Amino acid sequence: MTYVIVGAGPAGVVAAETIKENAPDSEVLLIGGEPEPPYSRMAIPYLLIGQIGEDGTYLRKTEGHYDKAGIRYRQGEVTGLDPAAKTLQLADGSSEAYDKLLIATGASPIRPPVDGLDLPGVHHCWDLADARKIMELADPDEPVLLIGAGFIACIILEALIGRGVKLTVVEAQDRMVPRMVDEAAGDLIKRWCEGKGVTVHTDTRVSKVEQGDGGLLKVTMDNGESQAARLVVVAAGVKSNTDFLLGSGLDMDDGIVVNHRMQSNLPDIYAAGDCAKGPNFLGGSWSVHAIQPTAVDHGRIAALNMVGKEASFHGSLVMNVLDTAGLITVSFGAWDGVEGGESASTLDQDAFRYTKLSFDDDCLVGALCIGRTENVGVLRGLIETRVALGPWKERLKKDPNRITEAYIACNYQ
Repeated sequence: MTYVIVGAGPAGVVAAETIKENAPDSEVLLIGGEPEPPYSRMAIPYLLIGQIGEDGTYLRKTEGHYDKAGIRYRQGEVTGLDPAAKTLQLADGSSEAYDKLLIATGASPIRPPVDGLDLPGVHHCWDLADARKIMELADPDEPVLLIGAGFIACIILEALIGRGVKLTVVEAQDRMVPRMVDEAAGDLIKRWCEGKGVTVHTDTRVSKVEQGDGGLLKVTMDNGESQAARLVVVAAGVKSNTDFLLGSGLDMDDGIVVNHRMQSNLPDIYAAGDCAKGPNFLGGSWSVHAIQPTAVDHGRIAALNMVGKEASFHGSLVMNVLDTAGLITVSFGAWDGVEGGESASTLDQDAFRYTKLSFDDDCLVGALCIGRTENVGVLRGLIETRVALGPWKERLKKDPNRITEAYIACNYQ
């Protein structure tokens, strides 16, 4: 049996290892699209600030790991899929045959429709090649402009602050991290960043990038302001890498639609990670949940089913933890509430502390915290177990800070 995995990120690597562990006599081919050993994109910010070298980003650091594990690793760009012939086409003209296939191609950054983003000095921060270019330009006191203030952008923001640049952030939405926090929380994050010396423009778009004076770029914004920059970093969102699958017959939306076994509508093809649209933990809906823990779970579950061992993915709990220059933001589940539900919040502007809880009937279904790191695990526990809160619902509505008491009372009394 030949198993082929396209994509050498966390989902692909875990899947390859899981297949070999459970089907040791099988042939496993792992195809990576970049000229690097398999690595974690989430480690790139630590590379930017010098906490690790490039080898610190590698998913497996032992020399010859894949050979020793019996996994054949090759680099190449997959450009097409023929499900009827069970073959993959690669950019170099070669092909690879499979008996079962896992697509774990991840996502790619979106380039907004802005003139000048192809100029030298404009880069995404998505892969190791981007990181090398950014480290050449992001020297202390150099002016840098970051397009975007979403989750990924704020991780990059922290790394750029760590490099000592003069940073300006431009976000098109009305607040920072708009898909993770509400207006009150977004305002706290913005004020925190401004306190760190960052200039933040929200509800603002970059309209043009052009060559400026002194070798700098000139960035014009739709609020009438302009900014000189040695470096422009684009972090305006991502999309699943599925274009090469068009016409293949796979059911696709904003990712490859999979069932609880991570299986697509074509029986011998599975998907995992940021290119897979799988079940959510809450609500019975399907979505692309682009975080590394979910990708790893996807890869393991897909691999077990590929080798004939029944395993079910029960859904992703939306969960994000963000460190923005020392301010910790955590969101779980339906943090923005559900239709017909209730919510309660407490805000301390001066201390940069905010807690918001969302309820559906007698259960906690979502939470959002800023400036709080203690006992946030109990929030996840309350949401995942869907424990009945009873009288503790009203107590939490009056004081959302009593989450630990609620967890103990609802689970151990």
